[in-house]
Amino acid sequence: MGIDFHSNKNRGSYTSRKADKLWGDAITHLVPIEDISVALEVGCGGGIYCKALSEMGVNFVTGVDFSDAMLEGARENCKDYPNISFKNGSAFQTGVESNHYDLLLERALIHHINDLRSCFAEGNRVLKDGGYYIVQDRTPEDCLLVGSDRHIRGYFFELFPKLKEKELNRRHKSQLVIETLKKVGFNNIEEMKLWETRKVYDTKEQLLQDLSERTGRSILHELDNVELNRLVNHIDHSLPTDGKIVERDRWTIWKAVK
Repeated sequence: MGIDFHSNKNRGSYTSRKADKLWGDAITHLVPIEDISVALEVGCGGGIYCKALSEMGVNFVTGVDFSDAMLEGARENCKDYPNISFKNGSAFQTGVESNHYDLLLERALIHHINDLRSCFAEGNRVLKDGGYYIVQDRTPEDCLLVGSDRHIRGYFFELFPKLKEKELNRRHKSQLVIETLKKVGFNNIEEMKLWETRKVYDTKEQLLQDLSERTGRSILHELDNVELNRLVNHIDHSLPTDGKIVERDRWTIWKAVK
């Protein structure tokens, strides 16, 4: 089935969260954020991380996405940020000028892409010499950790092997990411792991409702409604508490320099 990123009914699916402070700390550890004036996010979705970059002090942020529906949601989400703009474009043809950006962010993008080399080559084109490229995604190892009240995603794959197969097929191994970045001309490549807080739920019921609506979770669009209800019930019975739940996901972040 899969998520339809172009559907208006999904336009708000990636606008409802706020970027985790730990994410901001990780970026400032990798990049001298005080020196970043102009940043680009490709695959910006609802603009959550464009907003985060602005709040971290970046003067001008441009978000690019291939979905007009997502961009409508992003513009609404960032309407109070005059230094953020959005445009339609793809990871292979962003439509922005060359050698212009101090920082390029691609978060949760590359698992939707088979041709990493073309994507990374476009990244190389738009960055200034000395510019920073931040790629953030999950490796197969990140995805397939066991389910717990910390790692809710793990329950998806324990219950539905077809989702595990989907993840293994679409997630790139770290070695491939690093080798491809080198091939298109990037240097000083670093890798780090991050447990990023996805969302804090005051009650388990809030989490279950979020899951039922598939909010910001493209993988759950691979399930039909009957399967989704089965998953929600499984997680309901698996979680040991009715109290606050801090949901985290483990990510890999690669930093490269042009």
